[in-house]
Amino acid sequence: MFTKEIKEKLIAIVGAENIDDSKVGRLVYSYDATPQFQSLPDAVIAPRNTEEISKVVKICNEYKIPIVPRGSGTNLCAGTCPTEGGIVLLFKHMKNILEIDENNLTITVQPGIITLDMITAVEEKGLFYPPDPSSMKISTIGGNINENSGGLRGLKYGVTRDYVIGLEIVLANGDVIRTGGKLAKDVAGYDLTRLLVGSEGTLGIITEATLKLIPLPESKKTLLALYQDIDAAARTVSKIIAHKIIPATLEFLDQPTLEVVEAHAQIGLPTDVKAVLLIEQDGAREVVERDIKRIAAICQQEEAVSVQIAKSEEEAEALRTARRAALSALARLKPTIILEDATVPRSEIAKMVKAINEIAEKYDLRICTFGHAGDGNLHPTCLTDIRNHDEMKRVEKAFEEIFEKAIELGGTITGEHGVGVMKAPYLEMKLGAAGIAAMKSIKDSLDPNNIMNPGKVFAKDSRKRVVVTK
Repeated sequence: MFTKEIKEKLIAIVGAENIDDSKVGRLVYSYDATPQFQSLPDAVIAPRNTEEISKVVKICNEYKIPIVPRGSGTNLCAGTCPTEGGIVLLFKHMKNILEIDENNLTITVQPGIITLDMITAVEEKGLFYPPDPSSMKISTIGGNINENSGGLRGLKYGVTRDYVIGLEIVLANGDVIRTGGKLAKDVAGYDLTRLLVGSEGTLGIITEATLKLIPLPESKKTLLALYQDIDAAARTVSKIIAHKIIPATLEFLDQPTLEVVEAHAQIGLPTDVKAVLLIEQDGAREVVERDIKRIAAICQQEEAVSVQIAKSEEEAEALRTARRAALSALARLKPTIILEDATVPRSEIAKMVKAINEIAEKYDLRICTFGHAGDGNLHPTCLTDIRNHDEMKRVEKAFEEIFEKAIELGGTITGEHGVGVMKAPYLEMKLGAAGIAAMKSIKDSLDPNNIMNPGKVFAKDSRKRVVVTK
């Protein structure tokens, strides 16, 4: 219960100007980018440093007040929606680069920094931070870490987890710990750094992060391959990898997505083909030249009806921007857009796309599919209207079948969006009861009062339909 006494204690820590319990202030932070989820917090607090966060957490732990850490609210699994009330914790005062260490190739930042701002800062020094979520222009590093965000470059370079080497964390009892550091090797005890990455704010609050950097690739080239056969596009993906070529980007868009993206971007994308592969390679100039020629040849061997290499960086950037704008383009068409996140082995992409299309037809829904073909991470996106209750019931059934199919094909229910509330009912399909119990035991030991982003990851009711996996 958020009482006057508790409010006064919190004001004493962060100052009256950094706490807002007005109706308007609470409403602004009552939802994130996930449709169908909204809940008012009791207050919104913006601490100025780790010490203040620690003191706030101690009060919340004492009075069992939920805490929801929040970046820019681009979350797509309701992970930052305060579904059980409590306090939304903002990091608008904690958005600084603390150090760029060019000797150790690391950057240390506060959680509130915008991802693209940080990327720009390191690239100015000839360095590179590869994770590139589509929301990077507005998402924060803290949010990326909480969700273990991926992006277009995940195939070659990995995801956020692969670059987080040290954290400062406030635990549920208010204690502050540090994990990892500027080290190439460290096996001293449990790997708490990797445990915290992707934990969605349910185990602790990240207040500082040390991230690994690499040298900026000296060149890159972008290729667009067009197909009238989705199977041929999927074969191309597998064959490129089988030839020991790992592109920086290997993206897939189906025809419905292409039509919408082109109407939005108007850069001359073809809309009369069944699928497009957007492929980019980076690295040493001679390697890029060699790889892009080999990739183009493979695309042609696998029945691509057209293979075009971007003639300039401006043309390549237009293609990349169009792909990143897929969600925004689709969102223009219907009042509600539900962007999902099913991942399968790359060899099963064609089967998964066909299954999505069949499920869409079965439930009379419009579902567009795009995603990261190189790592099998597809984004089936349903265009709908939350006010149409009958259709929303069909949407839920359709996505349940999509998740089941992904698991059947050896995949998972989420590759980069996280579990939050949205995917929690399906998690047992993937992990089984024993897996859920093991995760709960970790949560209970670190957060016995369940104040850290409660109601996320662990569902009150799970869909336990038996799924046969390979």
